[in-house]
Amino acid sequence: MADQLETILYIEDDPASRRLVQRVLGSKGYNVLVADDGLKGITLAREKHPHLILMDINLPNMDGREITTRLRSLPHFSNIPIVALTANHSPGSRELALAAGCTGFMTKPINVTTFPQNVRDYLEGHNEPLTVEEQSHHLQRHAQNLVERLESKITELETANKRLKELDRLKSDFIILVSHELRTPLTLISGYAHLLDEQIKQNENAPMPSEMVSGVADGLNLGVTRMREVVNEIISVARITSGALDLVLGPVKIHSLIEKVCNEMNDFCQKRQITLHVGDLSKLPIIEADAKQLRTAVENVIGNAIKYTPDGGEVYVVGRVVDDAVDLVIRDTGIGIPVDEQRRIFEQFYVLGAIEHHSTSKSAFQGGGLGLGLAIARGIVEAHNGRIWVESEKRDPENLPGSTFHLLLPIHQSSQKPSL
Repeated sequence: MADQLETILYIEDDPASRRLVQRVLGSKGYNVLVADDGLKGITLAREKHPHLILMDINLPNMDGREITTRLRSLPHFSNIPIVALTANHSPGSRELALAAGCTGFMTKPINVTTFPQNVRDYLEGHNEPLTVEEQSHHLQRHAQNLVERLESKITELETANKRLKELDRLKSDFIILVSHELRTPLTLISGYAHLLDEQIKQNENAPMPSEMVSGVADGLNLGVTRMREVVNEIISVARITSGALDLVLGPVKIHSLIEKVCNEMNDFCQKRQITLHVGDLSKLPIIEADAKQLRTAVENVIGNAIKYTPDGGEVYVVGRVVDDAVDLVIRDTGIGIPVDEQRRIFEQFYVLGAIEHHSTSKSAFQGGGLGLGLAIARGIVEAHNGRIWVESEKRDPENLPGSTFHLLLPIHQSSQKPSL
C-alpha cells in the first residue's frame, strides 16, 4: 500500500471544486492542501513539497500552464507529477498543458469513483507524453501565449504606473488646494483678531464704535464659516469613501428642495449676472430620500454649473419622470467639459484645469474649491441607488458649448440597487 500520508496540493479558484477534491481524496487518506491562486500555490508548494499537484488551467492573474512552467524551473519540482484538472475541453488544451510541463490531463467534473485511482496512477509514475512533433508545436504555442500574456501584463503595469503618477499629482494638488483654502479664512480670522486687539488697546477706557464691532464680527464669522465648509467637505468625502454615509430617508419634494437651493444661489448669480432658470418641478412625484444629503448634492452640481459659466451666462434646472425615477437636469451655458474628462470630474480631488488658476472666491468664474463637490454629489446620488453623469460636446471657453448634468434618482428606495 502507498504511504497514506502523501500530500497533494490542489490549485483551484472555485471553492466548490476545492471542497469536493478535499473530501474525495481526504477520505482515501491523502493530506490535501489547497490554494486559490497561482502565487499562493507556488508558495505553498515550496513550503510543503507535495507529492503531486493538481492544477486548474483557467486561473486568474496567472494561469495553470504558467504556474506549471514556473514550478518546473525549481529544482525540487522537476520530476513530481503535476496534473491538469480543468473544465477546459477545447481542442489543443490538453497538448498545451502537457507541453507546458504537466504530467497528465484530467477533466472536470470529476468522476468520484475513478478519480482516486487516477491520482494513484500518476503518483506511481503514469504520464502522458507527447510526440516530438507535438511537443515542438505546442511548446511554441505555449511560448507565444507567454509572450502575449507578458505584453498584456506590461501594458497593465504601464497603465497602473501612469495612474499612480496621476494619483500622486492629484494628492500634491489637493494638498496645495487645502493649504490655499484654509490659509485665506485663517488670514481673515488672524487679521480681524489683530484689529480687535489693537482697538481694545487704543480704546481701553472707551467703548468701540458699534460699526467696528459689527465689521470685526462679520469678518471673523466669514473666516470661521469658510473653514467649516472646507472641513465638512473633507469629512463628507471620508464618509462616502468608507461607506459610512448614513441616509435618513423620508419624503422629499424636489421642487421645494430646488427652490431653497436656488434662493441660496441668488447672491452668487447676481454678482455674476447669471440668470438661473427653474422649470415647473411641482408636478414631479415625491421621492424617498435624505433631504439634507440630497440638497448638498444638488447645491454642488448647481454651484459647479455657475462656477464654470462666464458672467452673463445662464443655468437651467428642469426635471422629468423616467420609468420609476426622477431625472433632474441641470444645464449651463458654460465652457464645457472635455469628453475624455467627463468621468473623471466625479473622482475625488479631481480639478478641471490647472490649479494655478485657482481662486478662493466661491462666486468668481472658475472660482475656488477642493475638487470634492462633484465627488460628494456622486457619492450621495449613488447612496440613493441613483446615477449621475454629464453630457458635453467639448471644452471651449470661446464658443461656450455648455454642459448638462443628470441626477437620476429612484422614486422609491429598496434593499436592492435597481438597474437604471
